[in-house]
Amino acid sequence: MINIAHLTFDMRIGGTEQVIMNIVNGERSNDIRHRILCIETPLGPFGQRLVKQGITIDSWNRKSGFDRQLIKQIRAYLQTHHIDIIHCHQYTPWSYGALAAIGLKTKVIFTEHGRFYPDSSSWKRKIINPVLAFFTDHITAISNATRSALTKYEFIRADQIELVYNGIAPLTFSADDELQIATYKQCYQLPDDCLVLGTIARMDPIKNHELMIKVCAAINRSGIDCRLVIVGDGEQRTKIEHTIQEEAVCSKVILTGYKSEPKCFFGLFDIFLLTSFSEGTSMTLLEAMSLGIPSIVSNVGGNPEVIQDQRSGLVIPSDDVEACTSAVLSIYHSAQQQRMFADNARADFMQYFHVDVMNQSFNQIYKSCL
Repeated sequence: MINIAHLTFDMRIGGTEQVIMNIVNGERSNDIRHRILCIETPLGPFGQRLVKQGITIDSWNRKSGFDRQLIKQIRAYLQTHHIDIIHCHQYTPWSYGALAAIGLKTKVIFTEHGRFYPDSSSWKRKIINPVLAFFTDHITAISNATRSALTKYEFIRADQIELVYNGIAPLTFSADDELQIATYKQCYQLPDDCLVLGTIARMDPIKNHELMIKVCAAINRSGIDCRLVIVGDGEQRTKIEHTIQEEAVCSKVILTGYKSEPKCFFGLFDIFLLTSFSEGTSMTLLEAMSLGIPSIVSNVGGNPEVIQDQRSGLVIPSDDVEACTSAVLSIYHSAQQQRMFADNARADFMQYFHVDVMNQSFNQIYKSCL
């Protein structure tokens, strides 16, 4: 039996949390036992769901600044519960987990899920990170772009970093889902012949929702009835609403707010948009791929690794309204392109981004530690 503890900030809604949930749910055997340790509270919806499934989750309240007491608490936990592997997700949990495990038999794995925008470094990290890496058995990144950032900004050698793409279970629509999609279509008054652009993301500056709104306005000015469905909420909502008014598309842009179960909104989308200024490996992009929805993504982070330009979707320059508008029109006017992107996106998803592919990679890493 391998006892694995996943150390993270919390288990609220997010890509990192979804990856952890997929790893934990993907390996329910007598060989591996997973538990989750959170350095912050509240636990969050994903965490509550896992607790109901019988997964052990423990948490602490990390103090501001560098919390030395937290290192002692994690160390005591590793010893008390005979943890074989501590899998640290994101940089801050890694710094605590790696220091807590020094001198113990517990092996350390660090997975970097994403980067801040704009990225930066510091002299402190230049000193401490090589030391942390020395006491870490495996370091993984979710994209080549993330791996490059670890080398450039965190001073971790490239040959120390393994690539493991995020993986999810493919989405499918049940009969009940199809009814829900039809209900949404009626509720939001989407005509059968309109073009529906869509995205599912928190309203954060890094997601660049304003560009999508400007693209929607440009498409409508060209004479095509275009709607933009934005699923999500967040700190940028007021600014987004202001942009909608500025672009005079109040009747064309739909803000659904936060949805705990957003899957059925994919059924409304003709084209999925991801115009972020920075991305690791977007989970909603993977979901769109699994459904065969043509996608347009900005050329940042892991996006061009997930979507192969002109094969499984279109990759555009970051923050370029004209390029994004042209990409939308290109897909809209070509049924052949729509079919090709859909088929290739599904094929790439199954080969590289299926949850079983990710879990197989991590299971190999886990077993190689012992």
